[in-house]
Amino acid sequence: MVERLIAACDGAAKGNPGPAAWAFVIADSAGVPQRWQSGPLGHSTNNVGELTALEQLLAATDPAASLEIRLDSTYTRDAVTKWLAGWKRNGWKTASGKPVANRELIQRIDALLQGRDVTFVYVPAHQVNGDPLNAIADKAASDAARTQQAAGGSAADLPVPDPVPASSQRAGRSSASSAAKAKKSSPGGARTISARYSGTCPCTRPYAKGDKITKVGTSWGHPQCAGGQA
Repeated sequence: MVERLIAACDGAAKGNPGPAAWAFVIADSAGVPQRWQSGPLGHSTNNVGELTALEQLLAATDPAASLEIRLDSTYTRDAVTKWLAGWKRNGWKTASGKPVANRELIQRIDALLQGRDVTFVYVPAHQVNGDPLNAIADKAASDAARTQQAAGGSAADLPVPDPVPASSQRAGRSSASSAAKAKKSSPGGARTISARYSGTCPCTRPYAKGDKITKVGTSWGHPQCAGGQA
């Protein structure tokens, strides 16, 4: 019987878009890391890094093994668990009729998922006492994005995650509280806020600091994209 595996995958883009990379770490059924790998992507986006990390992880694991994948990208998780079936029915168009971004990558992931027992688990990134496998994958992806060099190894030479300041969690809670208190609404009725930082909408297009954003699925993005990723 093939042993159940636990893994984490992550992508990074310095500047988004910017120097990008992917990484994954594979652990045994007890969650003990066994091996890891990372690779550069040149100039690309964070979403491409996240999707490529998932593709590479699936390609590197035995299809017969039950696999739990931990990831901090709601875009990647939702793309393969919520939106994929609808995109395929709609001829690879979103609910708003736009072409699905990163289609070829998502199609390759879809093919790799066929017939496999895979469970996706969302884990928040950059948390004090957060998921250790996610922290390793995050560090490996960040290093590969910075150096644009491929790397990999075993449990003996795992990337060492950078310490996470306790203030990061307090800032996250403060940001969430501010969002909950926002009173302005988009034309569709959803609450909007002014982005405190630049980011990327689930549609893969970026938004800038100060732009109006709203909840798009489980992430934040353009008000016009709300409800458009189903």
